Amino acid sequence: LDKLHVSRAAVFHSATLLIVGAYLLLLAGMGYYVRYTGGEWGRALQQVLMVAGVALLLLMAFSGALRAKLRVYISKNFFSYRYDYRQEWLRFTAMLSASASPAQLGESVIQGLANLVESPGGALWLLRTEPAQWQQAAHWNLPQVREGMAMEAMLQHWLHERAWIIDLDEWRAYPQRYDGLSLPDSLAGDVRHWLMIPLLNAGELLGFVLLAQPRTRVELNWEVRDLLRTAARQAASYLAQMQAAEALLEARKFEAFNRMSAFVVHDLKNIVTQLSLMMKNAKRLRDNPEFQQDMLDTVENSLDKMRQLMLQLREGDKPHGVAGGVELSAIAQRLATAAQRKGRELILQLEAGVSARGHEERIERVLGHVVQNAFDATPLDGRVWLSLSRVGSHARVEVGDTGCGMTQEFIEQRLFKPFQTTKTAGMGIGAYESFQYLQELGGKINVESAPGRGTQVTILLPLFFVPTGHDAPLVGA
Repeated sequence: LDKLHVSRAAVFHSATLLIVGAYLLLLAGMGYYVRYTGGEWGRALQQVLMVAGVALLLLMAFSGALRAKLRVYISKNFFSYRYDYRQEWLRFTAMLSASASPAQLGESVIQGLANLVESPGGALWLLRTEPAQWQQAAHWNLPQVREGMAMEAMLQHWLHERAWIIDLDEWRAYPQRYDGLSLPDSLAGDVRHWLMIPLLNAGELLGFVLLAQPRTRVELNWEVRDLLRTAARQAASYLAQMQAAEALLEARKFEAFNRMSAFVVHDLKNIVTQLSLMMKNAKRLRDNPEFQQDMLDTVENSLDKMRQLMLQLREGDKPHGVAGGVELSAIAQRLATAAQRKGRELILQLEAGVSARGHEERIERVLGHVVQNAFDATPLDGRVWLSLSRVGSHARVEVGDTGCGMTQEFIEQRLFKPFQTTKTAGMGIGAYESFQYLQELGGKINVESAPGRGTQVTILLPLFFVPTGHDAPLVGA
């Protein structure tokens, strides 16, 4: 017959039941003895003894130190190895995986390592580069320390190069075993501190875990040290992954801010261009009443756009207002009027009653960018046109010109990417912003062009349907 293997949990609970049963039998025997030999007070003394015995039993049952001593005794005398590695590893991994935040992960690392050696508390210290020092990142049943500790070269050598678990009790009693290692007074002077476990990931020292004195004395043999060292490496990998995720999140926030800033700078450039053109004509046409009115309208429009930009910087890169129906023909008329003020002509072919779903200010920005690009690429004697029609469930806006055109390679690989442009003074942001917003709306954009043959941009926007009188529900029918 094969040798019978019994789990540590079964032995622990069986031994606990046997001890409890023997204890209760002893109490019962003592109670009967007191009852029959105590005279008139025998029965009362029996009740007092039973209550005191049960209270003592409950106290021992909830004592972590007593349970720890029982586990250590069973592991030493009933099994070849101290740990049930499968159970310990599953529990340790589950504890680390359940952590959702850096603070919670740090505390889980401390508890996971502390449970392996019956320690009731600990602290996690991580290595900070700016300034170069150790900083406490988490603590469990030990006081919080806000001040950092200076980085000792010798201590880093022991933790990093040797990957040594430092027994502070041994260091205090036999310092010669550690080759003159010096420790900070805040660690060496506190007798509550017991072990320093290095956290190494891919050869890099992230920090160390400082454990408190155990509930019961645990022998630090090769098995205990190997398990602590291996568990610390796994904990370090989780910490490194969490730190990398935090760094990536911060980088994405900066990327989003930089992208929004690029959009804002692009819009400011357009406003500055518009105001510069107005100032250029002001000396020549300042006495013209029509130009004065046009100048006031331009300044008012520029102020409104700058208010929108300030709102965008304050609240983020999200559209303002509620998406609704946008009358596209009105936008086309405004673009034609703005072009006429600059001495250009935008030829319109409009179908009435076409409304698209979206934000009016942003749709006008998209169409205005396409029209402006067409004018920039077309000489004064060329043509630029805009047509508006309804195609199925979409509004189709076509902007064409007879300008210089673009290569197919530029359209496919560079046109809708940020900071890509054919203009000498452009930023390459407008096309990218337009493409992103059209995707948010569920629209499409298609570009057909060739060098020397002009460009045609086709934009499809989801229609906005307004219920008619026939669609209204019948009341009282």
